[in-house]
Amino acid sequence: MKLDLYMFETCPYCRKVMREIEAQGCKDITYHDIHKNEEDRQTLIRVGGKEQVPCLFINGQPMYESDEIVSWLKCHKKAL
Repeated sequence: MKLDLYMFETCPYCRKVMREIEAQGCKDITYHDIHKNEEDRQTLIRVGGKEQVPCLFINGQPMYESDEIVSWLKCHKKAL
């Protein structure tokens, strides 16, 4: 399963998601800071359709909203 998190460090919703990722010990997530990398920002807009973070791409499919992402992570804990 390919997971990519589009985020930026000072976003409280992103930090919420990152705390859950850290708590679960997930290692197979690639982080894309859209404030540090313009190419990542453009990819988020092009593929996801909007510049909203956090956005977790799960096998190329975007998921927005921190609560939904955290719920998904908890439900798929064993697969991560």
